[in-house]
Amino acid sequence: MNTTALLIGLGPLLGWGLFPTIASKFGGRPVNQIVGTAFGTFIFAFVFALIKGLALPTGMDLVFTVISGIGWASAQIITFKCFAMIGSSRAMPITTAFQLLGASLWGVIALGNWPGVTAKIIGAVALVLIIIGASLTVWSEHKSKENTQLITKAVAWLAVGEIGYWAYSAAPQATSVDGMHAFLPQAIGMVIVGVVYAIFLSMRGEKSALTEAVSYRQIWSGFFFAFAALTYLISAQPNMNGLATGFILSQTSVVLATLTGIWFLGQKKTPKEMAVTIGGLVLILVAATITVMI
Repeated sequence: MNTTALLIGLGPLLGWGLFPTIASKFGGRPVNQIVGTAFGTFIFAFVFALIKGLALPTGMDLVFTVISGIGWASAQIITFKCFAMIGSSRAMPITTAFQLLGASLWGVIALGNWPGVTAKIIGAVALVLIIIGASLTVWSEHKSKENTQLITKAVAWLAVGEIGYWAYSAAPQATSVDGMHAFLPQAIGMVIVGVVYAIFLSMRGEKSALTEAVSYRQIWSGFFFAFAALTYLISAQPNMNGLATGFILSQTSVVLATLTGIWFLGQKKTPKEMAVTIGGLVLILVAATITVMI
C-alpha cells in the first residue's frame, strides 16, 4: 500500500469520525441536522461532478442511486434522534455494528459471499463479536432503570434505521453506475428527504428548519460526510486500496466518532466504562476485518 493510497483510505476516518461530533456540536433538532448535512453533501457532490465532468445517470440507474440517498438520509434522521437520546459516543458504535451486520448478511444472502461451511462459521463468529462489541460500548457502571430503557429504545430505533443504511449500500448494486457517478444523485436523494421532512414538520406546527440559521451551519457537517464518502469511493477502487482494505480503513471512523463524542461533547464515562468501551470498539474493528477477509 503506497502512502497516497493510505492517506486517501484514512479520509473516511476523519470525515465520518468527526461528522457526528460536529453535527452534535452545532446542535439544533434532527431536522436541522439532516437539512444541513444534505445541503452540504449536495454542494460538495455538485462541485465534484462539475470538476470531473460527470453526467447524471439516466433511467433506472438514476432512480436507484437517488433511492440510495433517500435511504441514507431516512436512516440518518433516526440516528440524529438517537444522538439526542443517548449521545453520539454510544449511538455510533451501535449503528456501525448494525451496518456491519446488515452488509455482511446481505453479502451472504444476496451476493454469495462466504462460500463454504468454514467461511460461514468464521463469519458467524465475527457477527457475534460485533454484537458483543456494540453491547460493551453502551455498558454502564451505574445502571438506572431510566437509562437502561433509554438505551434499549435507542437500540431498537437504530435497528430500524439499518433498513435505510442497507438501501444506501444495496440500491447502487442494482445499477451499472460506479461510485463517483452515483455520488451526486445520492446527494439529490438526501436533499429530497431533508426538504420533505422539514416541510412535513412545519405543517405539523413546528418551526420550519428551512428558515433556521442552525440548518445552514450544519452544511459544514455535510462537507465532512461528503469528504468521507468521496474518499471511500476512491479508496475502494482496485488501483488504490481495493474494496476490502478500503472498507476496513473506513470503519476506523467509529473509534474517532466515539472518542470525540466523549472528549468534546461532555458525554462522560467512568474509567471502567471507558475501558469497556475501548474493548468493544476493538472487537468491532477486529470483526469487521474478519468479515472482509474471509
